[in-house]
Amino acid sequence: MKQSFQTTKEIKNIGFVSTRIAGTDGVSLEIKKWTDVLERNRFSCFFFAGELDRPEDKSFLVKEAHFEHPKIKEIDEQCFRKTVRPSKTSRHIHSMKEMLKKSLGKFVKKYNIDLIIAENALTIPMNVPLGLAITEFIAETAMPTIAHHHDFFWERERFLVTSINDFLQAAFPPGLPSIQHVVINSIASNMLSYRVGLSNTVIPNVYDFSKPPEEPDPETIRKLREEIGLGKGDPLILQPTRLVPRKWIERSIEMVAQINLRRPILVVSHASGDEGGDYAARIKQYARLHNVEIAYVGHLIGPDGIDNDDGNKKYTIADVYEAADLVTYPSGYEGFGNAFLEAIYHKKPIVVNRYSVFIADIEPKGFRLSLIDGFVSSETIKQIEVVLNDELLRKDMAETNYSLAGIHFSYEMLEKLICGVIERF
Repeated sequence: MKQSFQTTKEIKNIGFVSTRIAGTDGVSLEIKKWTDVLERNRFSCFFFAGELDRPEDKSFLVKEAHFEHPKIKEIDEQCFRKTVRPSKTSRHIHSMKEMLKKSLGKFVKKYNIDLIIAENALTIPMNVPLGLAITEFIAETAMPTIAHHHDFFWERERFLVTSINDFLQAAFPPGLPSIQHVVINSIASNMLSYRVGLSNTVIPNVYDFSKPPEEPDPETIRKLREEIGLGKGDPLILQPTRLVPRKWIERSIEMVAQINLRRPILVVSHASGDEGGDYAARIKQYARLHNVEIAYVGHLIGPDGIDNDDGNKKYTIADVYEAADLVTYPSGYEGFGNAFLEAIYHKKPIVVNRYSVFIADIEPKGFRLSLIDGFVSSETIKQIEVVLNDELLRKDMAETNYSLAGIHFSYEMLEKLICGVIERF
C-alpha cells in the first residue's frame, strides 16, 4: 500500500536530495547555507546523495545517485550527443530508476521526512534515473517538495543533442502540484515560465554577511604564499573557480600577462570537476604561450585546514581568499556567482566579466568593481594596476561591496524567502 503525504502536516524534517552533497561545488555550498538557515528556524535537515560529507547520523548514501557512478556514466553515453537510444538503455534507465526510488522511500521513512528539497537533481540531467525516481516518488506520494534549480539542461551545450527528450520533458523539471520551484536568478525564472509554464520563486545565492571573516593568521598566509612560489611583495591573483570552459580562464591569464609583475602567476583554486580534462590542457598551453605560470592549489585545500596523509599542510578556501590581493572572475556564463560573493565576503577587489546574470541581477546593486566586456582591454589593465597599488582604494571598495552584499544577498534575505516558500505548503 502506497504511503500518502498530506500537505497540511506540520513540516519538521527536511530531506535534501542531490547527486553529490560534498566539497566546494556551488550546489553543495548552497545546501550548507540553506541548512544553516533552516536549522536556526528549528527544522531538522537530512541528506540523500551519491557522495556525502555531512554528519553520518543524518546522511543516507546511495552510490548510484552520483553522476560519476559507472552505471550512470554508461547511461549518459547513450543519452547525449545521440538522437536514438537502444531499447537496452531504456530498460537500464527504468531499472536504475526503480532502485533509486526505493532507496528514496527508505530515506524518507528512516528520517520521517516531511519535505524534500531536490537540489539540481530535477534541473540538469547529470543522473537521469535519479531525476525520474524523484519525480515518480513525488507523483505517487504527493510529498511536499522544493525543486531548487541551479542550471537547466537547455543552458548547457552538451545536453542539447539528446535521445531522451521524453525523460527531459517528464522530469527536468517536472510540473507536479506538490512541487514549489525555486531558481537562483531572474533570467532562469523567466525561461522556466516561458519554456515549461511553471511559476517559481527567485532566491539568489547568499552568504552570511552578519558574521565577518575571522582575522587571517599571518603565518598561515605566509606559508601558503611560499608554497605557491610568491616572493615578498608579489601580488596573489586568484581565479577561485573550477577549470571548465564557461569560466573563461583565458581572460585571467591575459590579465596576469599584461600587468607589470615580477613573476606572473595565476592561482587556480579548483580542479576541472565534471567536464573533463581537455580544457585543463588547453589552459596549461595558453598560459605557456603568455609566459604565465598556473599554480593549482586545489590539492592543498580542505574544509577545516586539516593535514594530508603525507603530512602536507591543507588550507581552507578562506585562507586562499585571505591571501589574495585580487580576484578574477571572467566567466562567460554563471547561474549566479558563488565565488563573486565569497570574494566580497573576504573583502577583496574583483575583476568581473559582465555575464548575463551579473548584468540582470548583480550589477544594478551598485558594486564597485573592475569590469570587462568579453575581452581584456588596456583600460582594464590600467584599472587593475591602480587598485593593486592603492591600499586605501582597495579597502574603500571592499567595505562598500560588503555593505551592499549584506543588504541584497544575506542569510536574513534567504530566511525570509525560504520560510515563505515552506509556508505555502
